[in-house]
Amino acid sequence: MAKDSLVQPFLKWAGGKRQLLSEIEKYVPKKITGTYYEPFLGGGAVLFHIRPKKAVVNDSNSELINTYEVVRDHIDELIEDLKTHKNTSEYYYNIRNLDRSPDYKKLSKVKRASRLIYLNKTCYNGLFRVNSNNEFNTPFGNYKDPNIVNEPVLRAVSEYLNSADIKFLCEDFEKAVKGIRKGSFVYFDPPYMPLSSSSSFTGYTLDGFNEKDQIRLRDLCIKLKERGIEFLLSNSTSPFILELYKDPQIFKIEYVYAKRSINSVGENRGKIKEVLIKGNDQ
Repeated sequence: MAKDSLVQPFLKWAGGKRQLLSEIEKYVPKKITGTYYEPFLGGGAVLFHIRPKKAVVNDSNSELINTYEVVRDHIDELIEDLKTHKNTSEYYYNIRNLDRSPDYKKLSKVKRASRLIYLNKTCYNGLFRVNSNNEFNTPFGNYKDPNIVNEPVLRAVSEYLNSADIKFLCEDFEKAVKGIRKGSFVYFDPPYMPLSSSSSFTGYTLDGFNEKDQIRLRDLCIKLKERGIEFLLSNSTSPFILELYKDPQIFKIEYVYAKRSINSVGENRGKIKEVLIKGNDQ
């Protein structure tokens, strides 16, 4: 049965993998006998491309995970709510500022998901960014005709999420693979290590993702390899990352080129060299 091409990311997300799918696909087993794991889900490009029948997916962004659950469980209500939004600056900032209010937590799951999708479609460059108080702070994008209600894609994604056994988590990445068994496959797409101190992308989540986290992730990959569990990891070509995964007895590094459109500095958008890392015997 042919895959529905409408099952695709419905959000623009920093570090999205849509244009690297053909490269990533080369290193994903043709048949995953166990469970597919993705501890850093983001926009979900790889999940929606592979479309496993059984998966455990995770992201530290609770608003993002809520949105996926609403797309799965309340698609009709979500679409109706999305239709009420307006593409004006005044309306945008009113919706953006909802998370400044103590009443924000009282909003329904559907309202919160609708808000995230609306802001993602109308904010500047589709950049999800929060400040130190965990408040969304990207300015209005002022786009002429943003596709706020992409109903065909949302319904196709909802249908896939309901047809498969997908478990959503909002945990630390190590907890997200707890209980993993042989025959499973893991795709790691963590926040990338900055190439320089000035290029750090912070604000995706309040707690950030630092060097210690990158080391924990490397150590987890070693443990998975020792257990015979296949994985693939994406990251930057930062000297820190290349040093972490330099042991050819454990890891194999493949270089790929990705076009990055989300960057606060326009001249830094374009083709960037990245790495795909796997176990050396995969």
